Amino acid sequence: MNCDKIIQSLEASHFTKIVNEGNWLETDALIYVKEIKEAVFLLFLITEEKEKIEDIRALIAQFDEFNDIGKQEPKQTLFYLSIKKKHDLHYFEKFMKVDH
Repeated sequence: MNCDKIIQSLEASHFTKIVNEGNWLETDALIYVKEIKEAVFLLFLITEEKEKIEDIRALIAQFDEFNDIGKQEPKQTLFYLSIKKKHDLHYFEKFMKVDH
């Protein structure tokens, strides 16, 4: 998978990059977030493991406020999707258009 293209697409779609300061995610996880409803956010979590396996997770989650993202676990997770292989991207494309 080409995470660079995915990150560019997220940034072009007005997602905000959040610094991971909490302990509920891996320390090297990149967090991209967009509010879709009051206190409900669409998050894309991107990690690159030591073996160069890229892991992308999409979540729809509720937080008390925007500033809690990256610091605390979500109040509630409404949707979760893990994308580990290139052929899994057809699910990802339901959220946004990405060339692969």
